[in-house]
Amino acid sequence: MGIAGRNLALPDNFSIESPLEKKMLDNLLFCLNATVPVFLLMVLGYFFKYTKIFDEELTRGLNKFVFKIALPLLVYEELSTSDVEEIWDTRFVIFCFVATVFSIIIAFLFAMLVKEKDIRPEVIQGSYRSSAALLGVGIATNLYGSAGLTPLMIIGAVPLYNVLAVIVLTVGKTDGKLTPALIKKTLLGVVTNPIIIGIVLGLLRALLPLPILLPKTMDYLSGLATPLGLMALGASFDLKAAIDEIWPTALATFLKLVGLGLLIIPVAIYLGFTQEKLIAILIMTSSPTTVSSFVMAKSMGYNGTVSAGIVMLTTILSAFTLTIWLYVLRCMGLI
Repeated sequence: MGIAGRNLALPDNFSIESPLEKKMLDNLLFCLNATVPVFLLMVLGYFFKYTKIFDEELTRGLNKFVFKIALPLLVYEELSTSDVEEIWDTRFVIFCFVATVFSIIIAFLFAMLVKEKDIRPEVIQGSYRSSAALLGVGIATNLYGSAGLTPLMIIGAVPLYNVLAVIVLTVGKTDGKLTPALIKKTLLGVVTNPIIIGIVLGLLRALLPLPILLPKTMDYLSGLATPLGLMALGASFDLKAAIDEIWPTALATFLKLVGLGLLIIPVAIYLGFTQEKLIAILIMTSSPTTVSSFVMAKSMGYNGTVSAGIVMLTTILSAFTLTIWLYVLRCMGLI
């Protein structure tokens, strides 16, 4: 059942005579079951902060735990337990990679509209970094009962997400001046990134007959990534600070939830991607910005207000935009 728990459903005594209306309502419920649970976890996090159950220190610790332990383990398990040779689709992986490069270029160009140079790196990474592992796997699981083709999309997109994020945030701190020390620091940041390490280890485990150590314990830890990550994100949100930076936050949010999807999804449909592959592409282009973008920005010396605002706003609005995306694709018979 994924993070949804029990799915939304119509009451037994509820009836609709028109087949068209019933189909439309079924499609709507199908979409809401994927997005509403995600949104509610965010609201819970904010509520826990408001009621002092989550304080700042606990929230900071939860963010660090999710970024360094739970999320890498989640990515690792999704890849390591997948039959990579069975589900492998070179054409699909290449498409995800090229679409990610295109998204990064568009995000960079859009960020130039922001006058404050010190927050441009946050806008760039917030505009293209989808929550492929955290929210993506949750949404795919809600829809299909498994991660579907999300692991393949992760292979094509997530390493590039993280590598470019480290580069953008590092270079942004030095006004774009590349030095040997900066290059060394950037490369070190890439190879030590927990999510990238999780991806590499997951692929090795999928391709080689290696044993999984403490599988049940790993299941417990990786299972914490989605609920704890979303609640910690909700608790991290500062409404007043986000309002102060509303322009860059709104710009990145539009690009993340609507703009990139309008540019990339029609191409994916034209190339024949449907069902689980199209869902994975939708997650890649139009799902909320990943929680780790906020954690990474903070850990690399940025204020993090813009990153937190983008993550929170994209997650809140995605309850509506993703539902609309899914509804349209469902009505078109593509998912």
